[in-house]
Amino acid sequence: MKCLFPSLSPAVCHSLRDRALQYLGLLAFTAVCTAAPAIAAERIYVTYGPLEVSVPIKSLALFAEKGKIDDHLDGFAQYAKPEQLAQIQRVLQARAEIKVVTIAQFLYTPQGEVLLERLGRVIQTKAQQPGFYALRAALILAAADPEGLTILNVLRKFPTYGIRIDIDRGLGVAEGLTTLVNRSNRAIAGVAQLSETPDAAEPAIPPGEMLQPQLPGPYTWQKSSVTLASPNRDRTFEIDIYLPNGSPRSAPVVVISHGLGSDRISFEYLAKHLASYGFAVAVPEHPGSNAQQIQDLVTGRARDVSEPAEFVNRPLDIKDLLDYLTTLATTDPAYRGLDLQRVGVIGQSFGGYTALTLAGAGINFAQLDKDCQLENDTWNLSLLLQCRARGLERKQYNFSDPRVKAAIAVNPIVSSILGETNLSKIQIPVMVIAGSADTVAPALLEQIQPFTWLTSPHKYLVLMNNGTHFSTIEQSPQSVFQPPAAVIGPEPALARRYLNGLSLSFMETYLNNQSKFRPYLESSYAQTISRDSLGLFILRSLTPEQLQQLLSSSSPLSMPRLSTPTPEPQPVPARR
Repeated sequence: MKCLFPSLSPAVCHSLRDRALQYLGLLAFTAVCTAAPAIAAERIYVTYGPLEVSVPIKSLALFAEKGKIDDHLDGFAQYAKPEQLAQIQRVLQARAEIKVVTIAQFLYTPQGEVLLERLGRVIQTKAQQPGFYALRAALILAAADPEGLTILNVLRKFPTYGIRIDIDRGLGVAEGLTTLVNRSNRAIAGVAQLSETPDAAEPAIPPGEMLQPQLPGPYTWQKSSVTLASPNRDRTFEIDIYLPNGSPRSAPVVVISHGLGSDRISFEYLAKHLASYGFAVAVPEHPGSNAQQIQDLVTGRARDVSEPAEFVNRPLDIKDLLDYLTTLATTDPAYRGLDLQRVGVIGQSFGGYTALTLAGAGINFAQLDKDCQLENDTWNLSLLLQCRARGLERKQYNFSDPRVKAAIAVNPIVSSILGETNLSKIQIPVMVIAGSADTVAPALLEQIQPFTWLTSPHKYLVLMNNGTHFSTIEQSPQSVFQPPAAVIGPEPALARRYLNGLSLSFMETYLNNQSKFRPYLESSYAQTISRDSLGLFILRSLTPEQLQQLLSSSSPLSMPRLSTPTPEPQPVPARR
């Protein structure tokens, strides 16, 4: 069950089938309230080759609810340690707070159906038929039941007399996941170790001139919001603009693109931080892939989590935004200090894709066609979104914008939709940020390996050890899905400070040509602020051959640890 719950986040949930799902939750709830299921599972059959054993579900319920082990479970329990039994008891009763309409909507999306198909190979009916439809019914009925969505309740609602679990198939699924985890761990540990290798070419921080780029800058700022109508598309969208007050220089522009299911609030903290250092910051909200879209989906006002067209609309939103600001810079005195020839783009997840398309990478249909044949067998959940782009009209899409001089992609989803051929075309400075615990866009597949395809002479791979897909996102009150703390990961406030400092140093270096910020993009500086709870590692170079060597090496690899605790940063006087 756990593998389903993170997948309900907006970062993975994508389009629906054309059906009236808004009524499904109500119908399921009515059915539960008015009558018991005609058939409900009574036993679980576990098969391994020719061997088969069975356990009554009521025995599992007795153990889960009262901790009692009857004769049916005693033969299994004697092989488990007390702490393992306690864990199983907790897992059986762990309740996912997901509304019935939300789970019903998700299970009818292409992504939900892929996961059901995979689970259905392992969890079958007693007659050895795939459990696809039975699982979907059980999950919806359990979510509608007052006892809620627990593993035990899903077992009770399974609409056949028996549930068959095929251990052979289960081991095959587990082996694929284990292989990915092991390879990812080796790559992540290898990147961390390589980042700690001293580099004589790294610029040093002059004695007595230590800056603290993760702390707020000296300038105040003003925020305004506008609604922009695209001149060439039937589309309007909201923009928040942050203008610094009193900066003596012209202001480069940084655009921040949120991820799927997020909004303008998600990176408001980053916009304010950059504005406090004299950058003009524009934060568009992408309709069709924002928090409101997910809300509309759940309430039945939208049929799809995100249409394939959003792969085109998102970069065009930013192009329209830059055109709009260019006009304002010549007509409105408040905007005359903007320099639209020095633009940086920062994007997270779907926004990371958006940033890299503007940096010069186009959609790679050939790679999508190749990789999406394996969509049903991959543990790369981001592929479920990327493969939706195959629904676009087949033509060459070029979103590259010469005004964009630098790009940061946080947890980007790009391995197939952009691919090696197109990522190698990017020539502007690029920073790719990965989280080692990202289960939505796995670090190895979506950031580390794609980083080896980049040919830009100015590129950075940043790894947050223990970072997740949600570490840097500020939770918005508009969000339908509020990830629990375990999904967000450790120290999100620290992750946001890391992003503040990295983004500022990167944009100062490559938009403002401020060389004094360059040392704050190096691994030696990262080591001084990194913590074991959320380690920070920076690598400037990694070739495909080096990565392959890390993955195939037989020598053990482990994550470096800090030798001394790192103190909290303290505010410093204004530097300008």
